[in-house]
Amino acid sequence: MVFAHDTEASLLSAVELVNSAEDPDTLTETAQLAEFFVRHVYTGAHTGDTAELAAVRALRAPLRRLLTSDRDTAVALVNDILAEHRAIPQLVCHGEVDYHVHAVPADAPLSVRIAVETAMAMIDLIRTDDLSRLSICADDNCDGLVLDLSRNRSRRYCSTACGNRNAVAAYRARQR
Repeated sequence: MVFAHDTEASLLSAVELVNSAEDPDTLTETAQLAEFFVRHVYTGAHTGDTAELAAVRALRAPLRRLLTSDRDTAVALVNDILAEHRAIPQLVCHGEVDYHVHAVPADAPLSVRIAVETAMAMIDLIRTDDLSRLSICADDNCDGLVLDLSRNRSRRYCSTACGNRNAVAAYRARQR
């Protein structure tokens, strides 16, 4: 199944945000948050201050719970997020991006926009019963999340580093 651009973008952003809490923490400075904002093409309010950084960092655990939940739990969490922020989905078009869904105003805090956009993306995964596209990294020493958007669902590692580490370990084990 091919998801809409905004669904994929929101899921990729959420997975990166959750994985930023892994050792080493890659979201500790406002400059890193600014890079995250640009890399994931967020629009709207972005104060870039330490309060915004703290609010976005605080999302990591709740989003991890959402992205690793079973279907029924994910439904409840999505509904809670949308209700808490009074999300009203609307089609918008701005910049280089064609029509897509926003559910909170552009002046909503970045942490709210991330939470709601992730919840909206999870709606697509839940409705298509495709939660298996989200998993935990197959590396025994890593708890990172994996978003598998491949056609054959073959992605097992959260990063190239984890994949390479396991490939080298397997190679060395075969050489023994």
